[in-house]
Amino acid sequence: MELVPYRDTWHDDDPHANFKAEVAAVSVMDPLPTLENLSRATGVPVPSLVRYVLVKYAASGAEALLAMTPIVLRQMAEHVERAEAAGTDEARLAAYQALRQMIAWLASGDQGLGYQESGD
Repeated sequence: MELVPYRDTWHDDDPHANFKAEVAAVSVMDPLPTLENLSRATGVPVPSLVRYVLVKYAASGAEALLAMTPIVLRQMAEHVERAEAAGTDEARLAAYQALRQMIAWLASGDQGLGYQESGD
């Protein structure tokens, strides 16, 4: 399997637009130099480190949420700031929809958060 940056397009109303934008922005960076340096320092092979990172992120819901909180909080705040700057009900509704999608995506990694997408 080759690790490649995510390059795609999506519609504004895509329910995963925020996530796709984040993947596209972050995946342009090459993680291998960091993992190679860690491998040299620890003696743990790079493939084992890749597996560790993936399992730790994918399987540890709450820990993964904490690790990404600064980015997510900044994005959430930006939605609110844009809506308040516009000062319209339409802008506030758009911010609500964006925040709802972000919360649903965050909760999908850990059903223990108690949030469920209502479907409306």
